[in-house]
Amino acid sequence: MPPRYSYWTIIAGGLPTAFRAAERDDLMPTFKRIQEKHPDAEMKWFARGKIWESPEAARQDTEARRRPPEGRGRDWRPGGEHRDPRQKFKDAKKKGNQDRRQQRFDRKQASPRSETPPRGVTADRPPVRRPHSPRPPRGGGRRR
Repeated sequence: MPPRYSYWTIIAGGLPTAFRAAERDDLMPTFKRIQEKHPDAEMKWFARGKIWESPEAARQDTEARRRPPEGRGRDWRPGGEHRDPRQKFKDAKKKGNQDRRQQRFDRKQASPRSETPPRGVTADRPPVRRPHSPRPPRGGGRRR
């Protein structure tokens, strides 16, 4: 039995018959008998759900579909442009962060901390030293 997806068939009166074969020669005796009663009978190739004149015609159509159209380049893809729609927002955030970092860096470079005296120290009096007092423990006691 020939494969169901591609075979020779006999078309009589514009309608397909039940006669099918993988090889054209296998159908020739049946085709000659049908032609006696139906002079318009034809033998056609069935493949991919269509009727073709020959297997070569079906192959040529397949090859034509596989070739890309002339006007498209290598980078063409179906479905439009493949870009991230959120990219402009990501770029804006990166630029804002970079500007903020640059401002912080410029401030640090303009006034180094070594020029300003530490808090509580002035030129006319020495720093005040206070004795360290430990904090009392929090809560005190066990929790239930």
